Amino acid sequence: MNKITSLKLGGLDAQFKLAPKIRTKLSEDFIQAKNPKKAAVLLLFYPDKNNKTHFLLTLRADYNGTHASQISFPGGKFEIDDISLEKTALREAFEEVGVEINDISIFKQMTDVYIPPSNFMVTPFLSTINYLPKFVKNHEVAALIHVSMSDFLNDNNLTKHILSTSYAKNMVVPCFKLNNYVVWGATAMMLSELKELIKKL
Repeated sequence: MNKITSLKLGGLDAQFKLAPKIRTKLSEDFIQAKNPKKAAVLLLFYPDKNNKTHFLLTLRADYNGTHASQISFPGGKFEIDDISLEKTALREAFEEVGVEINDISIFKQMTDVYIPPSNFMVTPFLSTINYLPKFVKNHEVAALIHVSMSDFLNDNNLTKHILSTSYAKNMVVPCFKLNNYVVWGATAMMLSELKELIKKL
């Protein structure tokens, strides 16, 4: 992971490979005019029992909200007490999946991702923990999804899916198919940039 730290990010070009068309049409001026709220997520790498690298995704609980029942990384809204977005990502990871903050090492900040329906600008952070945590999900998380790096890097797991959202019906979106879950939207955009980064190693 140390080599990734010095690599240049792929930015929007990398993200847009897995972005819904509606997202690619939004200009930076449009986004800034919306004055989006700040949020952060944690991309946590950890070893499994066989010392194979995995990262964690979560299935959001079914609730009355914009991102209910979607796949995401642990994370959430920036709070004033957080001091920094890094702290936000760590705090939310502890609250949502019970991972021990003091054992996590954040090693790279990725490109921000704008989420139109909820008007959030999300900052992803790459991080590691050197053991398999005992994850404990809270009420916001319906399921924990342990994704192996080998599955993630397998191009056969890149596909397209037809879905309907609050702002579009029967929309064809590029996505990852991981552990039988369809991963699209902001999470897929973050993963797309990560994949491009790993390819440079």
